[in-house]
Amino acid sequence: MIKKVALTLTGLLGLAVATGFAAGKTYVFGVVAKSNNNPVFQAAKTGAEDEARALSEKNGVTIKIDWRTPNEEDAQKQVEAIEQLTNAGASGIAVSCSDANKLTDAIDKAVNNGVPVVTFDSDAPKSKRLTCFGTDDLECGQQVMSELAKAMGGKGVVAILGGNQNAPNLQKRVQGAKDEAKKYPDIKILDTYYHKETPQDAAAKVEQVQQANPQITGWAMIGGWPLFTDNALKWQPGTVKCVAVDALPAELGYLRDGHVEVLLAQQVYEWGTKSIDELYNYVANGTKPPNFVKADLIPVTKENVDEFAKNWDKWLGKTRGKSASR
Repeated sequence: MIKKVALTLTGLLGLAVATGFAAGKTYVFGVVAKSNNNPVFQAAKTGAEDEARALSEKNGVTIKIDWRTPNEEDAQKQVEAIEQLTNAGASGIAVSCSDANKLTDAIDKAVNNGVPVVTFDSDAPKSKRLTCFGTDDLECGQQVMSELAKAMGGKGVVAILGGNQNAPNLQKRVQGAKDEAKKYPDIKILDTYYHKETPQDAAAKVEQVQQANPQITGWAMIGGWPLFTDNALKWQPGTVKCVAVDALPAELGYLRDGHVEVLLAQQVYEWGTKSIDELYNYVANGTKPPNFVKADLIPVTKENVDEFAKNWDKWLGKTRGKSASR
């Protein structure tokens, strides 16, 4: 009888070890976003922390998030953060790359030292990273133009707001918008207008172009830069149609007052949850993700803006209290 009980206990212990409960294993995943002062990355941080807690409870392990994001965009500081995490023996790293060229070597060194890396939002496709979770930029541009064409009734003159002319992801969005516009013979693309990616520069560019070209009846904004400021769109609501990417808190007022028809929200919270999920599945279970995981854009309109705004209360910690790491 004693021998039978001992065998049973041994079997249970083996099952516990196999499922990770007895070992009480701890995983530390570093997260290196672009900047602390951007709400989208605070949302990603909340997502990473939430997923770490959920996976810990589900699998009987301890998962910790080591947030190593610079206060402002700085690719060199991201490189240093990846190196520090690698030297500290992190279980894995998730990074949104400010400069793919500068970060590729740091990512490769981490992987060569046994630390898997995933990217989110902004990729380093030539690196040894496992996967990227983010927007398909060509489809993003197409969706911006499709929504705008619908709002314009399939006719009119469109200006494209393009951000940094040298950014590969934005170039793809512009191309997608132009490709989609070809489906509408009564829509004319006047031009693509580039600018420094600050709210003030973007708003000034829109005002300058609109004043010089009053025939413009639609703006395809492949980034929401001017909408991060107040009173950026000088026309009367509804007289010029506008569709933009992202749906940050500052942008939502433009939907409410009718200046913007549709905002296409990126899955910023899921940048965190998906990255941690993919890293954990890889290091704990050996599950290798696909090379790219597409994050669909979420249309936000006047009809659902108030419901969508509740997400920001959660993502920025207004309803759940501030975590110790904030």
